Amino acid sequence: MSTTDTGSTGEVARHSIELEEPADQRIDRFLSEHFSLSRSRVAQLIDDGLVTVNGKRPKKRYRPRLGDRIDLALPPPTPTRLEPENIAITVHYEDEHLAVIEKPAGLVVHPAPGHETGTLVNALLYHLDGLSTIGGDRRPGIVHRLDKDTSGLMLVAKRDKAHHRLSEALAQRKIQRGYVAAAWGHLGEEEFTLDRPIGRDPRDRKRMIVREDGRRAITHFKRLERWNAAELIAIRLKTGRTHQIRVHLLSIQHPVVCDPIYARRWDKGFGGAGGRWAENFTRRAGRLFLHAAYLAFDHPETEECLSFSCPLPEPLESAVNWARSNS
Repeated sequence: MSTTDTGSTGEVARHSIELEEPADQRIDRFLSEHFSLSRSRVAQLIDDGLVTVNGKRPKKRYRPRLGDRIDLALPPPTPTRLEPENIAITVHYEDEHLAVIEKPAGLVVHPAPGHETGTLVNALLYHLDGLSTIGGDRRPGIVHRLDKDTSGLMLVAKRDKAHHRLSEALAQRKIQRGYVAAAWGHLGEEEFTLDRPIGRDPRDRKRMIVREDGRRAITHFKRLERWNAAELIAIRLKTGRTHQIRVHLLSIQHPVVCDPIYARRWDKGFGGAGGRWAENFTRRAGRLFLHAAYLAFDHPETEECLSFSCPLPEPLESAVNWARSNS
């Protein structure tokens, strides 16, 4: 898949994508991920005739095929109405094109119903000297997301050109993302890969589940430490579906410790000394035990390979130290 910028007319940016392999999803979802746009914005672009496939207007359910040429005319977004807020974040790297930041747990990435302020985007507007406009007025600069309760490294675009290139690298799986998690129970293997499709739970729209008609999801796991009733594991994503790590671990009955959606009261299922250990560990961790610890990518302008890592934050680090000395 290749993306080219064919110039602009006035303030409308024009982009072309030539598919070197079929897309495994509808065109509205495909463009949403490729350009880091919301699904609703892509749907509006299609309705307005600003998206064509081989010169013709597609339906939103169309699935791009090998050799298709997709042309997209992207009008400039409405300037963001969001206010900068002095919310504490750690900036690990910044230049004129991009930044790598560390998101604390509990911080929503961008405004959404029920979270109109106090988001990571509000913090970025305060701490950085500019954000790309590709994500529209609600998600400026956001190349990829982390769940609210997940902490760790995120890549942020400050210029539109960098945003396009980073989004394409993400779609082509050229950005490496590594996580550390604690999972309940004991895994059967030291290293393994789960290749299980994920889709939304029809009974609860806030949850995702493994389902045959879902989108392909691939996660690599490696045990780091074995404790009394849980294990510390390193995780590498090959795809990036919603709640992917959490759903995959639940599917093998080893959910992430303190997961408020997929493992509520899971620590109560252990008996005897294991149960007491699990309850103590839950209390010490105090939050979803999932941290984005590693990020590596090629700089969109210099092509230099950049890599970043960050240790477990508190209280997770203290929980690990306790688990080591009590297992």
